[in-house]
Amino acid sequence: MKLLRRKEGPSLDSRLAALLEAAELGEGRVSEQAVAGARAVAERAGVRRELSIDHTVAALAGATGSGKSSLYNALAGHDLADVGVTRPTTSTAQAALWDGEGAGPLLDWLDVPRRHSAADDPGLSGLVLLDLPDHDSIRLSHRLEVDRLVEQVDLLVWVADPQKYADAALHERYLRPLAGHRDVMVVVLNQVDRLPADAVDRCLGDLRRLLDDDGLPGIPVLAVSARTGRGLDELRALLGERVSERKSWSARLGADITAAAEHLATAGPAQPVDGDRSPQAVDGSSSGGGKRLGGAERALTGALCAAAGVPMVVEAVAKGHRHRAVVATGWPVTRWVRRFRPDPLRRLRLGGLPAVGRAARSGEGRADREIVGRTSVPAASAVQRAQVETAVRDVGEVAADGMPGAWAAAVRQAARSRAPELADAVDRAVATTSAVGTRRPRWWRAVNVVQWAVFAAMLAGALWLGVLFGMDYLRLPQPPLPTAGVVPWPTVLLVGGVLAGVLIALLSRLAAWAGGRRRARRTGRALRASIGRVGEELVLEPVEAELDTYARFKEAVDLARA
Repeated sequence: MKLLRRKEGPSLDSRLAALLEAAELGEGRVSEQAVAGARAVAERAGVRRELSIDHTVAALAGATGSGKSSLYNALAGHDLADVGVTRPTTSTAQAALWDGEGAGPLLDWLDVPRRHSAADDPGLSGLVLLDLPDHDSIRLSHRLEVDRLVEQVDLLVWVADPQKYADAALHERYLRPLAGHRDVMVVVLNQVDRLPADAVDRCLGDLRRLLDDDGLPGIPVLAVSARTGRGLDELRALLGERVSERKSWSARLGADITAAAEHLATAGPAQPVDGDRSPQAVDGSSSGGGKRLGGAERALTGALCAAAGVPMVVEAVAKGHRHRAVVATGWPVTRWVRRFRPDPLRRLRLGGLPAVGRAARSGEGRADREIVGRTSVPAASAVQRAQVETAVRDVGEVAADGMPGAWAAAVRQAARSRAPELADAVDRAVATTSAVGTRRPRWWRAVNVVQWAVFAAMLAGALWLGVLFGMDYLRLPQPPLPTAGVVPWPTVLLVGGVLAGVLIALLSRLAAWAGGRRRARRTGRALRASIGRVGEELVLEPVEAELDTYARFKEAVDLARA
């Protein structure tokens, strides 16, 4: 009877490398037990590959009274193991070797010091057969020895007897957890000589049903009697086939790698997180990279803009533009009065002006709970801070949707990982970007020159009229007075200078109002873009990095369990 064969797939080396990569990527994210288990499998596989691959280590495992030792002696052709009514009979594992030259290092690694030469049988050349202690022994050391060797041997031969083949200890502790190892397992129903012929068939049928329930359909099941020799030839033939193929060791390692990868795929978070869903398996339907975070990203940018006082800053940019336009282009007679009014941007310490942080003024000392930094924009309200926190949390929730519990927790944590830096980073972005609102248009300088020229004409007219008034007061002869039509030129210069200066100031103010609105809109867009980049750097990039890590983890797990 032939054992089940795996489909051709990735090499053992590539699967082993993928398992190690998955363990490395999962460290700190999935449970330490799963990561440690994967690394232990990798270490065990590395050691086993360096030892003799010309020998196949098969272990006879079973419960007390199942007749393991009798079967072991019958296969070895010698009475190597003690058989008796006293239980437990087998206290430590021992090995029977068929052509055991070169198997010493392998048995040293297995820590099996008791070794015997079996009866010559060319069909079993290269077989190392272990007789294990009882897996249900009353002695803990015996059970631990069984568990240790069950993890290491190449082929497992489970020996059951008609009385205890349905024992829960066998099925729940060993067979069911090792369902993925069915390619390297055989079940033997021993002592069938004690049953009538029809009862043997019923027991075999019931045993197969139980194995199907354990997830082991198609596993070889043999009816054997160590006392009468029934089924021994078939068992020898099966063992001989596996030994001659020299593939049991790689099949066992492949099954171990698959089991470790499955454990990684279904492992829970490294640290329990309140509110996280139950762990899910990493499978083809699980979400990976390329998450659509558009809505959550826009909500985050909006919340950060509101908390950073962007509407207030935009309004200050418009008002500040008009304020500086009046100072630069207003009528020189009255513009100095404007200098006594504070610049709206200066009051907020924006636009490249000296800046002082608000952290010291807040009194709360919680940089992660408020938008603080180098400006004097009023601190965010409690509602705005809550909106920022909600937006950050929503990014994590959207990105983690549909992911396994362990990785969903890691993605949510990644979204929050740099949240304490948001406050100062956003405020710096506001302080830097708002500098765009302080740039002086070139036309201000030209208008300023014209205003001073008009002001000079007004002063010239005033001085001229003053001189004429003085000469008239002193009764001095009046010089010839040029006129523009019927109006003397001094009057034209004085009145014209006043009217022209006021008119230019009014037109400049109107242009400054329109320019302030345009500049406010541009500054608003620039602020939203700058703050959006802050949110991307501190929230979205960590999330995307975690999603990329998960995608690589999933790819490695899929390759490892292929």
